[in-house]
Amino acid sequence: MKHLLTILMLFMTINIFSQTVLPVKEPLYKNLNRQNKTSLTKFLNEKKWNELFPNRYGKTGVFSKIRATDFYSFKAFVKAARVFPDFLTGNETAQKRELAAFLANIAQETSGGWAEAPGGYFKWGLYFVEEMEDSTKSNYADLTKKNYLPVEEKSYLGRGPKQLSWNYNYGQFSEAWYGTKDSLLMHPERLAKDQILSFASAIWFWMTPQYPKPSCHDIMSGKWKPTENDLLKGRVPGFGATVNVINGGVECNGAKLDKTAYRYQYYQYFCDYFHVSPGENINCSTQKPFGQ
Repeated sequence: MKHLLTILMLFMTINIFSQTVLPVKEPLYKNLNRQNKTSLTKFLNEKKWNELFPNRYGKTGVFSKIRATDFYSFKAFVKAARVFPDFLTGNETAQKRELAAFLANIAQETSGGWAEAPGGYFKWGLYFVEEMEDSTKSNYADLTKKNYLPVEEKSYLGRGPKQLSWNYNYGQFSEAWYGTKDSLLMHPERLAKDQILSFASAIWFWMTPQYPKPSCHDIMSGKWKPTENDLLKGRVPGFGATVNVINGGVECNGAKLDKTAYRYQYYQYFCDYFHVSPGENINCSTQKPFGQ
């Protein structure tokens, strides 16, 4: 009898769990019409945005091309930021440093500046929407990522403020935003047409850890704690680690590139603008890439 009761209880337990519906993450786009708060507007407004990015894509700058739409508008940035309420959290110093780090990376990723550029190099961030590399050389399609296989004749080159690249990043962001990976795997060009989606792709990448990498947000907010292996490989909290997350295989571990130097200088530039010290470990020259 006791044995029979045990079997009955086990059956009931299995039945209960089989009927339990696990919570499904709501697609991010559904947050668009919710007025979530964002710390972004504590530090920036449209006037400051125009001052920082006068030559952005779609904005008529002194020598910029006239385009139909102010693609990187402050309004679009704020609307995308409201979808990610944890973006820019912590005390005011941490928030300012994170914002400076985010802007430094997107400004360099999309820079149209040069050493003698009118107004200075740092006034030419957000100049490009799509990567200027010859897309015929690479479609950024990684066939080893079986969960996010690329679609034939589609290119996953860099697009948007972060210049989101590769099919697996497009697929993962598509899952988070739309609830399905197919939307952007089939239509990656949307990132170069939809302003809010484009900004959202950059903030999503910033906020999302991809093992073995932490998220840039966790690095700048102080949430990331390096493992013993991280410390052995020189990976420590600070702006340099965000560069490692974004492009460590090219720009860290002894690399000496102009674009990396400009990335560090951009960070200092934005820290000065927000009247905050940059903190420690600004560069990644002594850091091995994540995963090593």
